[in-house]
Amino acid sequence: MFETINRKPEIDAYDKKGKVLNDIRGDIELKDVYFSYPARPNEEIFSGFSLCISSGTTAALVGQSGSGKSTVISLIERFYDPQQGEALIDNINLKDFQLKWIREKIGLVSQEPVLFTSSIKDNILYGKDGASMDEIRVAIELANAAKFIDKLPQGLDTMVGEHGTQLSGGQKQRIAIARAILKDPRILLLDEATSALDAESERVVQEALDRIMVNRTTVIVAHRLSTVRNADMIAVIHKGKVVETGSHSELVQDPEGAYSRLIKLQEVNSGSEHHNSEDQDKSETEKELTNISKSRSFDLSPQINDPPPESMKKDVDEPLKHPPKVPLRRLAYLNKPEMPVLIIGSIVSIINGAVYPTFGILLSRMIKTFYEPPNKMKSDSKYWALMFVILGVVAFVAYPGRSYLFAVAGSKLIKRIRSLCFEKVVNMEVGWFDKPENSSGAIGARLSADAANVRGLIGDALAQIVQDASSAAAGLVIAFAACWQLAFVIVALVPIMSVNAYVQMKYLKGFSNARYMYEEASQVANDAVGSIRTVASFCAEERVMELYRQKCERPKKTGIKQGLISGIGFGVTLFLVYCMYAASFYAGARFVEAGNTNFENVFRVFFALMFAAIGVFQSSSLAPDTTKAKSSAASVFAILDRESEIDPSDVSGLTLETVKGEIEIRHVSFKYPTRPDVEIFRDLCLTIHSGKTVALVGESGSGKSTVIQLLQRFYNPDSGCITLDGTELHKFQLKWLRLQMGLVSQEPVLFNDTIRANIAYGKDVDATEAEILAASELANAHNFISGLHQGYSTMVGERGIQMSGGQKQRVAIARAIVKSPKILLLDEATSALDLESERVVQDALDRVMVDRSTVVVAHRLSTIKGADAIAVVNNGVIVEKGKHEELIGINDGFYASLVALHVSSSN
Repeated sequence: MFETINRKPEIDAYDKKGKVLNDIRGDIELKDVYFSYPARPNEEIFSGFSLCISSGTTAALVGQSGSGKSTVISLIERFYDPQQGEALIDNINLKDFQLKWIREKIGLVSQEPVLFTSSIKDNILYGKDGASMDEIRVAIELANAAKFIDKLPQGLDTMVGEHGTQLSGGQKQRIAIARAILKDPRILLLDEATSALDAESERVVQEALDRIMVNRTTVIVAHRLSTVRNADMIAVIHKGKVVETGSHSELVQDPEGAYSRLIKLQEVNSGSEHHNSEDQDKSETEKELTNISKSRSFDLSPQINDPPPESMKKDVDEPLKHPPKVPLRRLAYLNKPEMPVLIIGSIVSIINGAVYPTFGILLSRMIKTFYEPPNKMKSDSKYWALMFVILGVVAFVAYPGRSYLFAVAGSKLIKRIRSLCFEKVVNMEVGWFDKPENSSGAIGARLSADAANVRGLIGDALAQIVQDASSAAAGLVIAFAACWQLAFVIVALVPIMSVNAYVQMKYLKGFSNARYMYEEASQVANDAVGSIRTVASFCAEERVMELYRQKCERPKKTGIKQGLISGIGFGVTLFLVYCMYAASFYAGARFVEAGNTNFENVFRVFFALMFAAIGVFQSSSLAPDTTKAKSSAASVFAILDRESEIDPSDVSGLTLETVKGEIEIRHVSFKYPTRPDVEIFRDLCLTIHSGKTVALVGESGSGKSTVIQLLQRFYNPDSGCITLDGTELHKFQLKWLRLQMGLVSQEPVLFNDTIRANIAYGKDVDATEAEILAASELANAHNFISGLHQGYSTMVGERGIQMSGGQKQRVAIARAIVKSPKILLLDEATSALDLESERVVQDALDRVMVDRSTVVVAHRLSTIKGADAIAVVNNGVIVEKGKHEELIGINDGFYASLVALHVSSSN
């Protein structure tokens, strides 16, 4: 902890040193830059890279995926410093500026927009802290986000879910653009800023961006040439070098140039689209565009986490007000394999417990020895001194033995509970994760903290309880044997102490919910660390720190109250202990005076019961841990006892030897469990014939990706049914069903492991090296992987952060291909690829799509025009279905309107 606190960051956002100017012009220059990522120091991204962008101009960076385009943006934002060379703004080295100030002058919109687990309004406010509602309204209207936000029940107060999972891809992108617009930066960095938008939204947002780009220096990273065509300067980057620069008109003069080759690839992809629309009169197209912009919005954007936005205002603490009681026998059952260890540990604890009262006997005998004649005193003192040594040896062996044995049992219990809980969590239905109390931060906190806390009941606390019971029993036996009258007097005072301990425990129970409060703080930290680039870009360090402090405030106050009550409780306990001592000596003196006992027995009773009281005192000191452990145990069993509504571990159900891939969706109605008042589908019908490709198009948030989620049984439909080869999906064994499907989504999820391991995830059994290589070659990934210093053993980083967007996408495609699925689900599978990679991967997908049923969600017409059938989704139903050639001929049809918009935006 202190190592983290004391570490001095190389690039420190809190460092107040550095230049602060009135404003900047916005001249950007990278001069002879050498750079490699710290995590991969042997792989050089730039070697002598130079680029100059004049103030107020727009520069577009194009090139193959992984060529270093996004690295330029990372260097301008000063996420990293170059190893050699300089990054300059207005001819001043970035290192010389105050970091926070210069980042406030730069606005970033990235390809995979990062939203925080809060409301839409709070996410937009990251752009400018304390912005007025009017400023927010202008920003969302400029970003074409006002329309969909106004439709939401809670509007701007709608919660976006963890990482924005409650929104579609296009909706997230527009909120991210609104956030950047609100910042009003001098330098604008657009990393595929409109990639997730439909044709109409892209046109409107691009116009908005064009307006705010005026008099600003803008750097655009894009794969679509239609996005970069109007840039003042286009730089073609290849393998970390700028190979061509100039305007669009200048670069196309060289037919063999790198840029011209990209143009040819673009024409190959979009040629048929223009061909299908070239007979339309331009004025008619413009008129149609105007009408459509008033009435319709299309987005074929990926929404693999596409539950519609909502405000999930649920009281997280509601189920925790009366946590279920957890019988100790259930925990003991979980610890059953270690029962022999626990029994031996308990025996050792009993021996430990007997040490205290035995010490009382020895002490009383030793005191008596001092009153004996010299000769007897000498022999007795040696004997009792030897007894003390023997007692010390017993304690020396018993104490470590007790700690070791219970530590073994406790640690194995923690491991078992974590494994069982994690197994339950990964087998929960997807809808369970939509609830805010089941966010990754909360689940992570429960897996780490709750399992460790439960050990307090079975491990250390159990050892202490057994030991204290042993102390109390031995003390009472010794006391009653020595002088039962005095023992009765002292025992009569014990209930007063017990009542005090009981009241104290009851008070402390009220604080067991503190850990649920810490889960909220944990979620903030999880968001901030996972999205550190966005936090740094928007200078939001102070904002997330303040939010973290606020979330820690309630647990802090709870802790102070807990300390106060604990202190009073322990003080009262000590007071009562000393009162008991006073009473025992007074009563003892009276009994000696009456001749009922002698002074040795008085001391024996006193020491025996005093050490028993110390044992009780130690038990009461464990009350907070025991209370916390019980609360944690309730939380653990709440997970273990919950049955998943859609359980992948359930082995019951049908499996087919051969799958044709005939899919039928019949009269399906569906609402997301977390927002039952918003209908996604009503009476949806769709047939996907075996070996055919069906493309889904429609408005942003219309539910295209929901179709994919229902096919994978992430959710069950509310009514109607979905069949595969004539059998309803819920009758199949779930794991087998999902193994028949290969999914590639727009925002590929990679695990913090090697490239090899990520590709092998696609197969149920271990994939062979040959299968992994074949899959990566098909996905056009083998060449770039082989070029990495560690090849297939390269770590991809958390969520694949060490890879470019296109590289991540190709690894994800390889992962789907290695599975050799019967059904392919492609949710914008090629959107993050450059043109050449897209062509090669599309060819690969075309090959693997042969004889497979394929569902494609896309908004590039080049991706969907070759589909066997195109289905247009609107207001929860299929409004048009047919081939590209059939649908384009429908006057004022939904699909024909989309094509017109697409052609217009391309032009």
